[in-house]
Amino acid sequence: MNMPAIKSSVFGKFKTKNQAVIKDFSNKDLIPIRHFDFKFKVEEADPKFYLNAELASAYFEALSIFLTYGEDLVIETARYHRDFLKDPILKQRVTALIGQEALHSKVHEEWNEILKEKDFPVTFYRFLAKNVFNYGFLKFPQPMKLSLMAGIEHFTAVLAEFMMKHEANFFHSQDERQRGLWMWHMLEESEHKDIAYDVYQTLSGNYALRITGFAAALITIMFLVPLGGVLIPFYRRPSNLFRLSYWKDVKRSAALLLGPKDGVYGSTVGHILDYLRPDFHPNDHDTSEYLAYYKERLLNPETGLLMPYFIKEVIPPVRAA
Repeated sequence: MNMPAIKSSVFGKFKTKNQAVIKDFSNKDLIPIRHFDFKFKVEEADPKFYLNAELASAYFEALSIFLTYGEDLVIETARYHRDFLKDPILKQRVTALIGQEALHSKVHEEWNEILKEKDFPVTFYRFLAKNVFNYGFLKFPQPMKLSLMAGIEHFTAVLAEFMMKHEANFFHSQDERQRGLWMWHMLEESEHKDIAYDVYQTLSGNYALRITGFAAALITIMFLVPLGGVLIPFYRRPSNLFRLSYWKDVKRSAALLLGPKDGVYGSTVGHILDYLRPDFHPNDHDTSEYLAYYKERLLNPETGLLMPYFIKEVIPPVRAA
């Protein structure tokens, strides 16, 4: 049996009728791959980067450590499924997704090395994440990995939209390089937020499988990563267990992450759960104005905040399927 026939057989089992599938991607933008060198410095790294809150900041540092493994899963899964696609524009967008995620992983690893020097449990968390992914997620069958990829990208899209709407939260610290890292990452997560979903709908479209991948992403991002964040302050300073000032920080950090008005996840729960809607699409949440604003804010050749770290931008060519 040849490869196309094998792929058709595999994904045929996961088809669901009456799924809304985009047939023509000709009106979609081509996605670039941007290279940066932030030249992180230990002496400038701020462990309380997020609104001077120790625990809330620890969540983002735990996310930085763990997300490199999620990005590697996205890269492997996207590369595998790219060969299934017929539309040349969608294939170009998948290539760009792979490139963007590869650079996110690379640069976050550079940042994680700085965190290691600041006494974060980077080595231990890498060990845990490697085992979870190598003996768990990466063992999933390809259709399930495709669903998980779409679920992971939904959560990063929600986080990206929150960050773009709450830009001021990232200017309470003087750590400009860490700020640049997160703003660049979230810009591109929003820029490519629909690609994994479009690939999933094109090749499968099964609702039950989509929600299963969402559940796996939910457990990872809303339980495993926060658990890692909770442990970091005690790892770095065991006396936090007895410090009243730290427990006051816990209360404040919990509000910053889970508060219903301005919490990272508390205020976005509706967006997160919108993924459960059968006819959901990432572009139902329009971030085009934010993208235009942040491309100017970050990438303007003369005034862009990221230009001191910018190396080059490459747009993968469109190739016939």
